[in-house]
Amino acid sequence: MISSLTMAISGGPSAIRRDPDSNTLRLSRRKTLISLLRNCKNISQVPSIHAMIIRTFHDQDAFVVFELIRVCSALDSIDYACDVFRYVPNPNVYLYTAMIDGFVSSGRSADGVSLYRKMVQSSVSPDNYVITSVLKACGLEGCREIHAQVLKLGFGSSRSVGLKLMELYGKSGELVDAKKVFDEMPERDQVAATVMINCYSERGCIEEALELFQDVKVKDTVCWTAMIDGLVRNREMNKALELFRGMQMEEGVSPNEFTAVCVLSACSDLGALELGRWVHSFVENRKMELSNFVGNALINMYSRCGDINEAKRVFRGMRDKDVISYNTMISGLAMHGASFEAINEFRDLVNRGFRPNQVTLVALLNACSHGGLLDIGLEVFNSMYRVFNVEPQIEHYGCIVDILGRVGRLEEAYRFIENMPIEPDHIMLGALLSACKIHGNMELGEKIAKRLLESDNPDSGTYVLLSNIYASSGRWKETTEIRESMRESGIEKEPGCSTIEVDNQMHEFLAGDTAHPHKDAVYQRLQELNQILRFKENETDTIIGVAGHH
Repeated sequence: MISSLTMAISGGPSAIRRDPDSNTLRLSRRKTLISLLRNCKNISQVPSIHAMIIRTFHDQDAFVVFELIRVCSALDSIDYACDVFRYVPNPNVYLYTAMIDGFVSSGRSADGVSLYRKMVQSSVSPDNYVITSVLKACGLEGCREIHAQVLKLGFGSSRSVGLKLMELYGKSGELVDAKKVFDEMPERDQVAATVMINCYSERGCIEEALELFQDVKVKDTVCWTAMIDGLVRNREMNKALELFRGMQMEEGVSPNEFTAVCVLSACSDLGALELGRWVHSFVENRKMELSNFVGNALINMYSRCGDINEAKRVFRGMRDKDVISYNTMISGLAMHGASFEAINEFRDLVNRGFRPNQVTLVALLNACSHGGLLDIGLEVFNSMYRVFNVEPQIEHYGCIVDILGRVGRLEEAYRFIENMPIEPDHIMLGALLSACKIHGNMELGEKIAKRLLESDNPDSGTYVLLSNIYASSGRWKETTEIRESMRESGIEKEPGCSTIEVDNQMHEFLAGDTAHPHKDAVYQRLQELNQILRFKENETDTIIGVAGHH
């Protein structure tokens, strides 16, 4: 397409092309052409401007061609950009950078790396920008190759290149190499430290991340937030909340929207309702816009911390709800047994023109399960693909098994599992095993438990449930055998754990815990409560005895 366009306008390949215009006029036309390109909203608008570029002899103007390539790439027409680039006889490093960026943004990373190698072979010297650009397209091996060139060309002190190298090594799990790049950077400031903290956090090396964080002398909001987020993602919720309190005491550092969402996530996990309320009031007092990002986190926090009414108030106050907002609200209502309210919100979602996704339908099926709404649940499941074009996944099948188990249709649930097109996971089988215990179906429970025990990763819950099924039926010999088998397999039951929020601080207790700093006072108070309960029990027995005598 472009070759015929070029030849038609230029008078054929043998035509001599001269530009008689003055330099001032050329600069003015360049500015006009670049402005026209930047105003393009669709690739169909580009060819006419491209024709104008050729007609006015700007097809070899690096500034104009750079913008033409960039716009084509931005409008998802990387092939058009390739054709433009092909007709530049001696592209400079900036044009190579534009083209490589286009390949990367179009998902053609291999083409981007290939073009970079062609550039080097053509004796075009790389600069920081093109190296940073091609690193976005690299895997580990390509990263090492470019890193070697960086050192050879003397770009080792480049900040942007160093940050990108750290990020790539971190994503590949090469933390030693990432740390080496960090240590060799001339400016190891809060930005570089934040990248390295993220590298550690993503790989679960949270202690190393904390150590590096403590060494950063001047920390900004992004650095604090990265560390809090890393702790949350690594399930160190208490430490995340402690760090958030430390951030509030830091002079000149204010939490932002992302910090609030990280802390709300920790509150949700720990059930820290009062701290979650404080974060909510902080958002309102700072007059932060209740974006979907923050609003969804608040709905989730209030739902999981037990205040479903406040979750509904937040949901109603959100201006531009999205599918995630509805998913979060439906999940919260399901969690609190408000099944019909969840169904109504689902109807509202559909009526507003939103398209339900897999998460939406899991939330809705959970609502049906918690409410024992078997017929509605089966109707939703059977219409998933037909109405909403959503292929059922293991989670959706699990919801149906859970509903059938809750209403006592255990054999039907087991047949459903047997006829599924996908293999059941231990969560699904465990839920049915639990239902067997509740409804007293020892025979089916035993069959499911043995199936779980023969799997690759039986957990302590399976052993305990089967042991309890035997115990409730008086089969003590089998109960003892299961406990012995559990010990021989080296599987230990995880100790029970509870948390309590006091003065915005979370206190965690494990069964038999002696690690809490106030353990003596806690156990003393527990003994006092036990004595009070025994006294009340004796007092009740005495009253009953006297009443019986009369």
